[in-house]
Amino acid sequence: MNPNHHRRPMQPTDPRIRAYTDDHIRTLLAELHERGRKFGLIFPSATTDRTLDGRILVRFNTAPASTLLNLLTLLLDADRDRERP
Repeated sequence: MNPNHHRRPMQPTDPRIRAYTDDHIRTLLAELHERGRKFGLIFPSATTDRTLDGRILVRFNTAPASTLLNLLTLLLDADRDRERP
């Protein structure tokens, strides 16, 4: 990862999570499948699960959507780092 990146992982309690709908999360899951494949990461059973306290859970053993967003951020960073000379 680029040492200039100082991102903090999104927390499950982050209020921004409540803005994501089931359709948003499904789209992000599709992106996770696509980007993860490049790195040999396969999430065949990852899907939306249920809503808990206004937050959609993702079925990685009922992980919160923040886990999905943090994984995507890591994959995007890794993809950018691969493309740099």
